[in-house]
Amino acid sequence: MTEQSTQAAQRASGSSFYSGMRILPRPQREAMFEIYAFCRAVDDIADDPGPREPRRGQLQRWRDDIDALYRGAPPPQFAGLAQAVRQFDLQREDFLAVIDGMEMDVVAAIRAPDAATLALYCDRVACAVGRLSVRVFGMERASGLALADHLGRALQLTNILRDLDEDAAMGRLYLPREALRDCGIISTDPAAVLANPMLGEACNAIVEQARGHFGEAQAIMAQQPRGVVRAPAIMGEAYGLILDRLIARGFVPLRPPVRLPRARLLFIVLRHLF
Repeated sequence: MTEQSTQAAQRASGSSFYSGMRILPRPQREAMFEIYAFCRAVDDIADDPGPREPRRGQLQRWRDDIDALYRGAPPPQFAGLAQAVRQFDLQREDFLAVIDGMEMDVVAAIRAPDAATLALYCDRVACAVGRLSVRVFGMERASGLALADHLGRALQLTNILRDLDEDAAMGRLYLPREALRDCGIISTDPAAVLANPMLGEACNAIVEQARGHFGEAQAIMAQQPRGVVRAPAIMGEAYGLILDRLIARGFVPLRPPVRLPRARLLFIVLRHLF
């Protein structure tokens, strides 16, 4: 495992993603850590509060490095990722899609995107990661792509609901414009939207979307050998519990942070293992 992926694994420690990755056989585990390291690196660029143009340049350098990797001349720090690409036939387009998704956050702060833009964003920053992951898990292509789509969207929508205040502090608002306007919320200013008494109604529309995707993902996994989908099943169950806690807490101010206790996460992991 490269130094970059080791650092990423340390940062992920305690999360459902880390727990799901940690139980995999070593070749799969190390490949997932390399994918996670890549995602963390480009996500850090997107979340950097610095000027936008230098960050776009950084993302372009990542594109160039990915292109070099697929030409057979990876930069030295990409040795681990190059091995994962070869071993699991990871697709260049999925790595580039993740970078494109991060660039959507860099070009301008996303504020109340329309539904189509939000769907594209979720595909790039979440489903593309899923498409890389299901190849590592060893899923059959059609089922793997379907799982990547539904579970990726379920996780990302849950993240959006969980991180409302954190995103607003960065000037971002990922709730779709249609859901806001259906509840009479016209503003796209994050602070104003989060203070609106109708916010809960808008969030409930996203809750229903997330639940639908979780349900589809669970149906797909139920048809697969348990060992193949053990890692995504852990991630899905953990995030499903986070969604349940968000629903129980509600979305009107004040909104205390929602996290899954480490003991509960450990219980989920052990139950899926044994």
